[in-house]
Amino acid sequence: MSNKIRMLNGDARIALALWFRKAKRIFNTIRVFRRKKVFVIGLNKTGTTTMAKALRDLGYLVGSEEDAKSLFDAWAKRDFKKIVRFCKSAQAFQDSPFSFPFTYVVLDYAFPGSKFILTVRDDDQQWYRSITRFHSKLWADGDGVPPTKKQLQEAFNSYKGRPWDVNRELFETPEEDPYNEAILKDFYNRHNSNVIAYFRKRPNDLLVINVGETGSYSKFIDFLGIRSRFSDFPWENRT
Repeated sequence: MSNKIRMLNGDARIALALWFRKAKRIFNTIRVFRRKKVFVIGLNKTGTTTMAKALRDLGYLVGSEEDAKSLFDAWAKRDFKKIVRFCKSAQAFQDSPFSFPFTYVVLDYAFPGSKFILTVRDDDQQWYRSITRFHSKLWADGDGVPPTKKQLQEAFNSYKGRPWDVNRELFETPEEDPYNEAILKDFYNRHNSNVIAYFRKRPNDLLVINVGETGSYSKFIDFLGIRSRFSDFPWENRT
């Protein structure tokens, strides 16, 4: 602090300090929003929460996952206008509805030059085991057995019954077998294949990454073109 600032009275110093703090927030917001948007489009339980934490650590403003849940109905109707508007609220986004089919295509057109990150697991079996175990803890008995139709209809996630609505929209499994293993594995593999095929001639726009693999963090920051004081991903929500 300069001598002139030290000579100010107490109220003036407080006001000046508040002004500097506000100016710093504005500068940081401008700095963040000048970056290209980042969309994490891997399915739930592929390291998306870990990716969100890593992006925050790099200074990205990550969109509210809780607020984004309200966009489910719009996505189900393929009304992407609300989703595009929501994407103006932050710089990086993950999970529902950004990991749902079709969304990445619309976002690619709405926000040219954005970066897309497809998070994956070692294989479809690892992903299936992870999502059923996680949903069992959330909405069933926690013994690894996936929830039933009734349990999903009674479950609360933003609103009562949303887990059942999402299950119906995404997986097209029999109602008496909402976590049918073959169908869910096929969904996982088709989603990944479709994303990779869509970006097949644009390697600079898509990063396919397994956050559990050695060296994956270096690929991540290289893809974003950002330096980092960290050497690895923070591991969040492990199942």
